[in-house]
Amino acid sequence: MQSRPHSYLFSISYFGARYKGWAPQPNQPTVQRRLERVIRHVLGHEDFSLIGSSRTDSGVSCVRGYVQIFLREKVEMNSLLPELNEHLPQDIQLNSVQEVATNFNLIQSVKQKTYRYYFSISDFFHPFASAFIVNIKEDLNWEGMRKACQLFVGKHNFKGFCRPSENKSDYFREVLSADILSSNEFLGQFFPEKIFYLEITGTGFLHHQVRMMMSAIWQIGKRGMEVSEILQRFESPEMFEKLPPAPANGLVLWETVLGI
Repeated sequence: MQSRPHSYLFSISYFGARYKGWAPQPNQPTVQRRLERVIRHVLGHEDFSLIGSSRTDSGVSCVRGYVQIFLREKVEMNSLLPELNEHLPQDIQLNSVQEVATNFNLIQSVKQKTYRYYFSISDFFHPFASAFIVNIKEDLNWEGMRKACQLFVGKHNFKGFCRPSENKSDYFREVLSADILSSNEFLGQFFPEKIFYLEITGTGFLHHQVRMMMSAIWQIGKRGMEVSEILQRFESPEMFEKLPPAPANGLVLWETVLGI
């Protein structure tokens, strides 16, 4: 039973390069720790708790996520929003806030998430672009990569496409859509002319799942893996070596959809 009866839902964006993910870790900078520090300062006390809608990995960014804060006393949070953002670093921003019922469960309210993984195939890749994009210096089999995307759609056992945990037994997740598209989000002298992204929407994701899926798609693009191996990894994940996850810097949690 939540002992703090007042609850506020914030939408949040952050650039993850400087953080060791969302969740607190000993002696490490994380998004949640930085957020808690600023809330303590602005409220003048630490009698609050918070939860996030996603526990993004180290280096992963977020365009639209959510965080729920529980307080014992009611406050005018809309008026505090500018002050919270003033004290937050520029790579974290709270976009909006609304009061919600204390029994509103943020984790259970997440209906789907969309991730984007940005990459390019440029021969002249500027280091500044590496904050957002991973460069692949090879010709790619685009037809095979798009076929692979379609095989991921549906409800499958993704144990062969994640980092397994001793505490987890259910590795089935549902992917609603997956495709490779051209990007126009990044423009300027430091960015390649052609940028692409894997866009994948699902009801939930496992640890490193999107990054390992991206890794598999690249291996198919480089003709180092057959498209059919995706189905084989669904059926018998133990038969194959673990895929290396694609680098974190290309991954963005693009959208989180709540059922409010």
